[in-house]
Amino acid sequence: MVSLITFLVIGPWQIAVVVVLVLLLFGGKKIPELMRGLGSGIKEFKDASKEDDKLEEKNEK
Repeated sequence: MVSLITFLVIGPWQIAVVVVLVLLLFGGKKIPELMRGLGSGIKEFKDASKEDDKLEEKNEK
């Protein structure tokens, strides 16, 4: 069980490997566009969840 936990811990070397792989796969010019899309997707998700909460509050009253 301990070996599984130590296997799943993400260290600085694993992060560095992932960053290098992303750079190799997508290139430096494509990464800002991907991050912009990810950010807008997260923003839309948050806005939708806030709207859902507001609708639930109105229905409870």
